[in-house]
Amino acid sequence: MKMLERLLLTLMLALFCAGTALAATAVTVYKSPTCGCCEKYVDYLRENGFEVKTVDEQDMSAIKKRYGMDHIASCHTALVGGYVVEGHVPVAAIRKLLKEKPDLIGISAPGMPMNSPGMGEMKQGTLTIYAVPKNGREPYVFSVE
Repeated sequence: MKMLERLLLTLMLALFCAGTALAATAVTVYKSPTCGCCEKYVDYLRENGFEVKTVDEQDMSAIKKRYGMDHIASCHTALVGGYVVEGHVPVAAIRKLLKEKPDLIGISAPGMPMNSPGMGEMKQGTLTIYAVPKNGREPYVFSVE
């Protein structure tokens, strides 16, 4: 009987941990309705366990200005965990941001780098992601992915 109890307890614990691990992180992505690379990036986020809501926006400049990313912009802007993620930022950098919880507006992969998710083949160690500080301070390197 003890063996059965242990087995049931182990099974219950495994199911609880699996449910906790599978809880998707919610992301809202503001994007142009005609941008193909934005759609590829949204697919990339979903494939990596994020729950993505998209908002098609005609005036992306206004979105970037509203969220403080107009000086380090890319094609789409995402909101996740109280931060702004600008452009084709790899999930490793997003997870680092959410884990470390730095005092920032967010992070950015400015422009449209060809070695970024949704833009082409990612090459490890070649994509610089910038931290975007509050109070208008200059961006600095957050990570190299």
